[in-house]
Amino acid sequence: MRFSPRLQKKARIEIIPMIDTMFFLLVFFMIATLSMTLQRGMPVNLPEAQSGTEKIPEQVTLSLTKEGLLFFNKEPISLDELGPRLHALLQADRTPSVLINADEAVSHGRVITVMDAVRTLGITHMAIATKPRRAD
Repeated sequence: MRFSPRLQKKARIEIIPMIDTMFFLLVFFMIATLSMTLQRGMPVNLPEAQSGTEKIPEQVTLSLTKEGLLFFNKEPISLDELGPRLHALLQADRTPSVLINADEAVSHGRVITVMDAVRTLGITHMAIATKPRRAD
């Protein structure tokens, strides 16, 4: 009995699994890059202002939430703890800058109290964060 010789298949590189792997790596690095963005303050609903800018260079962010909580760079603190923390900052840097993120629902008096605590220590570089008003 004679068998006919089998035709050997030619080896070839499959490209579909490589495309899947490259797509997975692309998505992974996109998501990893987004998670590396630096956010110092707590997320609050900022009021809009005509003179608002996109980014102000800041060193310390004080956030006031609508619930009345105060945050020092994402760390919750009380108003009594704010003075010593800012004093330590003033010792490390002679011209620190402070950015105040206050939710638009926070009372004006609460924002002024925080601003007064900052100014009493002699910190003069201070800004209040706003969203730029969209042109309609």
